[in-house]
Amino acid sequence: MPNYKFVDLFSGCGGLSLGLSMAGIQGRFAVERDAMAFDTFSDNFLGDRRVPIEKFDWPSWLEKRAWGIDDLLDAHRDDLANLKGEVQILAGGPPCQGFSFAGRRQADDPRNQLFEKYVEVVDSIRPSILVLENVPGMKVAHASKTLDEESASESFYEKLKKSLEAIGYDVHGEIVDASRFGVPQRRSRLIVIGIERSLASHLEDGVMHVFKMLEVIRTELLAKHGLPKTRLITAEDAISDLLVGRTVKQPCIDPFSANGFEEARYLGPLTNYQRLMHRHCRIDDMDSMRLARHRDDVRARFKKIIKECEQGVRMNEKSRAKFGLKKHRIYVMSPSEPAPTITTLPDDVLHFSEPRILTVRESARLQSFPDWFRFRGKFTTGGDRRTKECPRYTQVGNAVPPLLAEAIGLAAIAVLDKLERIFLFQKNHVAGRKQDSLRAVA
Repeated sequence: MPNYKFVDLFSGCGGLSLGLSMAGIQGRFAVERDAMAFDTFSDNFLGDRRVPIEKFDWPSWLEKRAWGIDDLLDAHRDDLANLKGEVQILAGGPPCQGFSFAGRRQADDPRNQLFEKYVEVVDSIRPSILVLENVPGMKVAHASKTLDEESASESFYEKLKKSLEAIGYDVHGEIVDASRFGVPQRRSRLIVIGIERSLASHLEDGVMHVFKMLEVIRTELLAKHGLPKTRLITAEDAISDLLVGRTVKQPCIDPFSANGFEEARYLGPLTNYQRLMHRHCRIDDMDSMRLARHRDDVRARFKKIIKECEQGVRMNEKSRAKFGLKKHRIYVMSPSEPAPTITTLPDDVLHFSEPRILTVRESARLQSFPDWFRFRGKFTTGGDRRTKECPRYTQVGNAVPPLLAEAIGLAAIAVLDKLERIFLFQKNHVAGRKQDSLRAVA
């Protein structure tokens, strides 16, 4: 298999990069503006620590620091152009905040214009395949105060699709549920694939071939990882080994944590999924296990909610009013089902049996991050800082689940391999015809 390479734009902490690396694709560099998220990325993909994936082959011309895509274009446009032919996959897409149903969708959010910068990078590097992940809301048309009536009726997905088609890519997006790929979470996301048009024309079903391969690879990957094909991984499958009730508490010694917090001592995995997640990790080497410090009255209220409210669905208005909760999106996990979508806010989901919110590590497990993957930066933030900082819960909630990303990476490899075989056949076929012509002349 050729050693294909990828670049990750808007990488966050590195969920998509991790999955592509697990698939065997070599990372070149990543672009992430937030310093906390990039610290996490750097610790896992660039540092001296031994990890079970190939480290990034970072170019000498790019400083290893947090970059914004606009800064990258201003400083390194020529260097990006020099990557033509070297990078086969450009991964990552503009952030989802303006498109999400989880909050108010904002058509005029400046972050929604980042796709224009994204298209500039695509046109500079000219990769064979594009891989983007975003929320389903990206396919919904938005009203805007600044756009004319015709363009305002289009979704951001349609705008991005047209922009990429204009520079020579065939593009298609489908809603994919990560739970079908071994991720213990109901997480529907828009997966967008682009293939350079001259390459897509050699595939019988064009860009759709990637999605067809994704479905084939899905079952193969589940079997490889020892996960069931006929049922979904549940919340209990994923995090029952992290129950506080089965162990003892100890002081949290995380260097980024304030004093006075506790964590549960880890005793070892109980299920196949937990063993998969804990592979390559020492029992005493898991981070982000810090438990929330709930007041006694909050814990008592959580106990009643867990006992009285339906699990696995969002709390209804009557239940929220009964317990004095103002938030609209609160779930009690069901142990026998995949978790609800993990978001950037830790108090959106309550544990299925213990009166508390999830730890960062539990959220990461539900996103399919392996236990050896370390997170950096503060645990939470609040107020106006939520739009400016990316603490650990936010890093996890924004990430592409690595198991889903691995399947996408393997599907991309299958398509690139097929194109290699097609071009090799054509080359040999042309060479053979030339030899036949020469013999005929002789």
